[in-house]
Amino acid sequence: MKLTVNTFMTLDGVMQGPGGAEEDPTGGFTRGGWLVPYVDEGFGEVVDQWFAAGDAVLLGRTTYDLMSAFWPLMTDPEDTTAAALNGRAKYVVSNTLTEPAWANTTVVSGDAVEQVWALKEELGEGELQVHGSAQLAAALHEAGLVDEYRLLVFPVCVGAGKRLFQGDGPGVGFEVAQTRTTPAGVTYLNLRPTEFQSGVVHIGDGKDTV
Repeated sequence: MKLTVNTFMTLDGVMQGPGGAEEDPTGGFTRGGWLVPYVDEGFGEVVDQWFAAGDAVLLGRTTYDLMSAFWPLMTDPEDTTAAALNGRAKYVVSNTLTEPAWANTTVVSGDAVEQVWALKEELGEGELQVHGSAQLAAALHEAGLVDEYRLLVFPVCVGAGKRLFQGDGPGVGFEVAQTRTTPAGVTYLNLRPTEFQSGVVHIGDGKDTV
């Protein structure tokens, strides 16, 4: 099964607390809600595309708790995001959750990377989407399990916070499958990982050459 990471990110790479100041204060984070001023029609179109492509959802425990407290209350049949999240199979990586209340949820316990690898094989065709879930997404990135990254990068910096790409992470190149900019200035990047490459710039005949 294709594994995708779909997430919101600041210009300095932070994923934490996009929707509100109290969403995820872990580590003393106080700058949540940075996404809200940039939400526009273009943002909605991209997110709708994400959910239209998915078959199942994979979440870390923190993101699961946030989503499970919000999305079941969204019952508008015209809300495609709510319909997808409430109706599709959901897998939550946790060693402590035993009785999930959100419908269609399966708890995945044990080593996260090993369990997700097995889940990809077990589910077969389709697309398994990670949304948010910074710690889980970073672990899957470092393990090379992510087939595609869909990033909405917001024109704001917040400093310290949870990140997808860690400072000691692996070197990875990316093929840009799609990009666009929303009217509010949010950049969408659809990336597929490739081999990391590097080169050297030389000076010859007074010109720089690669």
